[in-house]
This record gives sequence, C-alpha cells and structure tokens, in this order.
Amino acid sequence: MNPRTLALATVIAAFAVLTTKALLDVGFWGILAPHFQSWGAAQVFTDLVIACLLACIWMVHDAKKQNLPAWPFVALTLAAGSFGPLVYLLIRESRSRKLTT
Repeated sequence: MNPRTLALATVIAAFAVLTTKALLDVGFWGILAPHFQSWGAAQVFTDLVIACLLACIWMVHDAKKQNLPAWPFVALTLAAGSFGPLVYLLIRESRSRKLTT
C-alpha cells in the first residue's frame, strides 16, 4: 500500500471511529441540532454544506476523466458528508495505481 493510499485509509478509519462514537453518543439529530442553535454553528454547518457541494461538482467532473461513475460518491456525500469525497479519493488512488503498474 503506497503512502497516499495508507494516509487516506487512515483518515477514513479515524473519521469513521469519530462518527460512530458521535452517533452512538447523541444520534444523527444530536449531531445536526447544535448547528441550528447559534449563528456561529450555522456558519460552520453552511461552510460544510458548501464544501461538500463543491466536492460533488469536482467528483462529477473528475469521475468522467477517470471513467468512474460519480453517483455513488455523490450519494454518499449527501448522506454522510466527507465520507463521499474521501472514499472517492481512495478508489481513484487505488485505481490509478493499478493502471500504472
């Protein structure tokens, strides 16, 4: 496993552990609810939404070049946030490594 793939897999695993702990602790709505309780929290949530939408746009364009279907990663992004782009990058990286070897 190359360093980039290892780094992506590590980030995904660590983020999955954090997400699982948060879901078990407060549930899905418990994660979202604080973002509607202050303007500062709303700003952070809006920033995340914008970043995820920009990532979706990038994934759609890049997936065409990579000959990958974009919809599973866009759907994952809409359902689970940063997991979509992270998994896309992992798949893209592992695929490009296979093509070059």
